[in-house]
Amino acid sequence: MDLFSHSVQREALQPGDHIYSWRNAYIFAHHGIYVGDGKVIHFTGGRNIEELAGCRSFSSALTSSSIPGSTTFPCEICGTDAESRGVLKSCLDCFLSGFPLSRFEYGTSSATFIAKLRGGTCTTAKSDPSELVLHRANYLLSINGFGCYHVFRNNCEDFAIYCKTGLLAIDRNAIGSSGQATSFLGIILAVAGSILRYRCSK
Repeated sequence: MDLFSHSVQREALQPGDHIYSWRNAYIFAHHGIYVGDGKVIHFTGGRNIEELAGCRSFSSALTSSSIPGSTTFPCEICGTDAESRGVLKSCLDCFLSGFPLSRFEYGTSSATFIAKLRGGTCTTAKSDPSELVLHRANYLLSINGFGCYHVFRNNCEDFAIYCKTGLLAIDRNAIGSSGQATSFLGIILAVAGSILRYRCSK
């Protein structure tokens, strides 16, 4: 069992799959819904998220995990550019930004879920049929609607899980609604605790 990720080859992808790619040494991952024909619908804050009126947050400026990764803007395949934000349809290369491809797993056992060393790779929730998953993703793309991107409260993982299950975090003021956000906050708290213990022991 891979405790960090669920690697998958491109040719094994099926429309409706929830895919992701780790960035920043397993600190954050970018998530989306594979819709076929080498395309992914995903939710991103864009490169200039800190400049978005009404969506500015310190935490969002800390990470580039949701930024499309084409080295040439706009991308000749999907049209993604450095200013792209919101719900987008991008080619797989822009989505992955040069990082490995993984597939999020649904309906895992409680034991498997607990054993994972990093959140944001699986859930015990069941996936809806792929037709419904694709309908949700394409509908949100058509209205560019999933609210303001926030790396902890309303992120790409929340978007993909909603498309797969119809489940949505009700309390948008609660930090860490997604698995990777919870893990990231756990790392911060663990590091802070270690520093505090070190200082107190001197």
